[in-house]
This record gives sequence, C-alpha cells and structure tokens, in this order.
Amino acid sequence: MASIKVKFRPSTVADHEGTIYYQIIHERKVRQLLSDYRVYPSEWDESRSMVITTQKSERKSFILSIRERIRWDVERLTKIDRKLNANGLTYTADDVIDEFNRYANEYSLFNFMESIIVKLKQSGKVRTSETYKSALSSFKKFRQDEDIMLDCLTSEIMETYEAWHKGRGVAPNTISFYTRILRAVYNRAVEDDIIENRNPFKHVYTGVDKTVKRALPLPVIKKIKALDLSLNASLDFARNMFLMSFYLRGMSFIDMAFLKKSDLKNGYVTYRRRKTGQQLIIEWTKEMQMILDKYPENATDYLLPIIKNPGTNERCTYRNMGYNINHNLKKIAQMVGVQIPLTLYVARHSWASAAKAKGIPLSVISEGMGHDSEATTQIYLASLDTSVVDRANSLILKSL
Repeated sequence: MASIKVKFRPSTVADHEGTIYYQIIHERKVRQLLSDYRVYPSEWDESRSMVITTQKSERKSFILSIRERIRWDVERLTKIDRKLNANGLTYTADDVIDEFNRYANEYSLFNFMESIIVKLKQSGKVRTSETYKSALSSFKKFRQDEDIMLDCLTSEIMETYEAWHKGRGVAPNTISFYTRILRAVYNRAVEDDIIENRNPFKHVYTGVDKTVKRALPLPVIKKIKALDLSLNASLDFARNMFLMSFYLRGMSFIDMAFLKKSDLKNGYVTYRRRKTGQQLIIEWTKEMQMILDKYPENATDYLLPIIKNPGTNERCTYRNMGYNINHNLKKIAQMVGVQIPLTLYVARHSWASAAKAKGIPLSVISEGMGHDSEATTQIYLASLDTSVVDRANSLILKSL
C-alpha cells in the first residue's frame, strides 16, 4: 500500500499564499501531486498536516471548504491505491497519480453527465438526452460553470441548489424534475462503483406535486374558436394548433409536429406517443380537416404545417414553433378573458375535463392528467377499444 500525506509548500515570496500538495510514497519512491489549493503559512498546521482557521478569520468559510476538498482528495487517492493493490499487479506511485488525474477528467459531474447525454443520443433516446442537458445547464448556472467531482456532491450542496431555484421563483415540480435527473446520474456513478453513496439527495424534494388543473370549459373553447383572427396570421395559426390539439384528444405538441402524412389512412390517424411509445388511433374528423385545408400542403413528409423546411434542425424548429405559439396563445387568452396561462398543454387538460363533464366513464378518458402516475393512464388507455374513445371525442366536438 502507498503512503499518502498532505503537505504544504510556502511561497518563495513573503506574505504570499503557499501550495497544498500530496506526497505519495510507494516502494520507496516519492512522488508529488500538486493541488489548486492556496493558503497562507498561518493557515497551515505542520504538526497535524492540515489547514486551520479561526472563528474571526474572514477566510473561515474558504478554508473550511479547502479542508473538505483535501479530505475528499485523500479519500480518492486512498481508494485508488486500494483498487490497484487489490488487483494484485505491480504498480507505482505514478500510477496512483495518473489514475487520480484520469478520474478528475472523467468523473467530474459535468464530464460524467455529458458522457451520459452522448450515450443517450447514440441509443436514439433524444428526448431523454435533452432533459438531461436541460438539468445539466441548470446546475451549471447554479455553479457558475464551476465543475464539481461526483464524490464531492453533498446534501448541503443539493439543499443550496434547491434554495437557489426557490429564490428564483421556480415551481417545486420543476426543481424536483432537475433534482431527480441529477440523482439518476449520481446513482449510475454509484452502480458503476465510481463513487460511494453519500446520499446527497436525502434532504431535498424529489417527488411530484399534484398541479392545479389548467383546463378550459367548453364555452371558453367555443369563444376561442369563434374569434375572428383573419387579420393576424400568427394568432390565427396559434389558435388553430390549439384547437387541433384539442380535436386530437389532447395530443401533445411534439406528437402533432412529427405526425407523418402516412400516419393518416382510411379516415384514422395512427401514431406512437414520443413520450411513452404507446400506439394511439384517432378518427380524423371534419373539424381537423377544416384546419388542415387552411394551409398549403406541407412540402415535407409531415402532416401539419409545423415543420415545413426539409433539412433543417427539426427538433429546434418544433421547439421554436411551440414557443411562438404559446406566446401568441397568451394574447388570445386576454382576448377571451382567460386568467390562466394559456398554452398548448391546456388543450390536453381541457379535453380530459370536457370528457369528464360529459359523464364519459373514467376508464374511457383515463382522467387525462388526473392520475397519480402516467403508468396508470397507460394501463387504462391500452385496454380500450379505440371506437369508444372516438365516440367520446365525437360527443365533445358536437358541443362546439
């Protein structure tokens, strides 16, 4: 086993900070590993080989932070030494240092998460990779782009991250969404035996709150449908996409954007939800066709006029279109006196709510977003004869 000691090298310039380094001795060979930590001679205790501070010191929090990082570094070096020794192969102090540096390059949170994002993309899980990228961007902003080693994540850091979000007015479910992704990344590192589990997420919220339903009653949907928006093409398009989502039983915008012309056959749209992979079949009605007839035929293979330019970044196009539509829906909401933030997702809530108001069995509408988990919704929908749902949709559309 190697000997690992923490050392301090004073600066050659008086009153300047010196450098903390690690001395690694194995088989009588001595090597040094420099750290990035700088302290003054008065902040170093040679007899205890540790950084020290006083209650009144202005650098107290800084020194305590360095002390914690040194502890983590020594733990990491010790763990690496144990692994190399357990392999039963000959190794040197340089091997310990090389492995430490490799670890620092590969197993920082940012680097490890980026590697997971790349693997998700390569395996075709583009949507999941985007959610991971979003969570990473959030954490980078919180850290002001300062990376952190996976084994340096603590419950204090995660609590501070949660408080940072709350201070910015972020909703609990959004905070929990980011935190759950970070936890999944951390757990993967634990499973891969990269780090030991320090349970950094034990004091932060990782559940899902029931959100306030954002459904519009049918009379308000009628108002939106009746608006004369002929002089404003952008508002008219936003209104039409909102109605199309509603007509299509609350279809999500990403599924609408990527509907293919080939998905519409013999009066039915057949598609798989991008979120779950579940196949759904929807009767194509005259209301849907009336909206489609307002626009020139899409030059792409897509059915609706959302992604219209072949060869462009299609996912980027769909996101930008969604943003613009939701922006214009806010204006439409003001025109009809709607108080809730009007978005495309409201159409999904509204269809479920309208079906419930019509007395349609819960097994048919599966309560839309009303279930505690999407798995329950999938179980209900998977067992239904699609004609039952189409009759439910027909009842709703006749009310408009």
